[in-house]
Amino acid sequence: MMRPRQAFFLAGLILSGSFLTLLFFHTNVGYGFIRPTTVDLGESEEAQPSPRYKPAPSYTPPPIQDPFPALATANPPPIPTYNVAERDAWRRHGLEVPPPLIIGFTRSWPMLLQAVVSYITAGWPPEQIYVVENTGMQQANARGQLTLQHPWYLNHTSLKRLGVKIVQTPVLLSFAQLQNFYLSLSYAHSWPYYFWGHMDVLALSHENGFEGLTPRAGDPGYKSLYSLCLEELNRTLSTDERWGTRFFAYDHLTLQNPRALEDIGGWNTLIPYYMTDCDTYTRFLMRNWTQKDSNCGVVTDTSVALDDLLALYRDPSVTPGFRDPNPPPPPSEEDDKEMHARNFPRGPDDPVEYWKKLLEVADRMFHYKHGDRGRNTWQSGQHGGQAEPFYYDSSGFSEALEVLTEAGKEVFRRKWGHGNCDLIAGGGLKFEDQWKVLKDWEN
Repeated sequence: MMRPRQAFFLAGLILSGSFLTLLFFHTNVGYGFIRPTTVDLGESEEAQPSPRYKPAPSYTPPPIQDPFPALATANPPPIPTYNVAERDAWRRHGLEVPPPLIIGFTRSWPMLLQAVVSYITAGWPPEQIYVVENTGMQQANARGQLTLQHPWYLNHTSLKRLGVKIVQTPVLLSFAQLQNFYLSLSYAHSWPYYFWGHMDVLALSHENGFEGLTPRAGDPGYKSLYSLCLEELNRTLSTDERWGTRFFAYDHLTLQNPRALEDIGGWNTLIPYYMTDCDTYTRFLMRNWTQKDSNCGVVTDTSVALDDLLALYRDPSVTPGFRDPNPPPPPSEEDDKEMHARNFPRGPDDPVEYWKKLLEVADRMFHYKHGDRGRNTWQSGQHGGQAEPFYYDSSGFSEALEVLTEAGKEVFRRKWGHGNCDLIAGGGLKFEDQWKVLKDWEN
């Protein structure tokens, strides 16, 4: 039984607790303590910021055209007979393996197709040409899932009709990474040498003859572009134990010694684009690997493609002319007249005379690229493919490359402590000085 004093004490505790509870709920302190938190569910207009979009372009180039539509349904025609290589001609030049020609591709199908067809028609056996698809599109091109206007479109069927080999990189590589990928191919195929070339070129043999190299096509002793490359390779292997590269029109076509590239540690992948050639070629010199210029034909640096690649097969029904895959806004009437002033009414029947017309067109193509148009505008000619696999905004890709390029230039400057390509004579630098010197422009 509870005693009276204990009952009185318990009743006091109960009354005191009730009073404090009422006080807690009737004060700001209590309200603030238990007040529920307001959760923003995004329903307020003020809580939804609007992104600021870039203005729509004032001009969109027209869709690109396939420069070899006949290849979609039929095999290519024969090349000029005087450029057809003898069977196993490389053996006659004392070579260990047939020399591969590697051409890397990322964007602009018309430009790649032109480069490949021009080398084939200049005599390079198609089975010795390796197109490296470096698009990042995984199997989309191999499966035929992309269309012509997709920036990274490549037609595997057309390339196989030409007879060339296709190698795919597992992911999209930078230029420097791609060069090291070529080196890995030399290991996989046991190549003691290989040629590699840019895809933005038009290659022609010296079909009108070249003093000291070859007589005119059709005359005894004539040598095609491929034959002259075999000769240069044989001469290099026979006379130079420390050969690193041989340049044909700078590195637009290059003969590479894998041993030399291995000796300098490969291309510097932290300098992904511009200045990476300067870095690599200078390291060859620092390690006493020779680099010489040679001449095997006309390898033209270009940003445009021939209207119809049947011209390279000397089809007299085709007029040699070219088309910009990423043309600027329509020119004035006077500019347009000048651009087309030297178009020919028809290709000549004689293949060498036709070659002269092609050479003139190639010269115009070179000056078009190195004029006011810009060197790399050809890379951004395709603007479709938005709903297709692995699509990436073309202009965004170009902008990202510019950022990576500038970052690579800064890496070059910090690596060598020097601001330009004149590392040896201008900077007094040696191979061992990489990342060990202060910036010479701050002295």
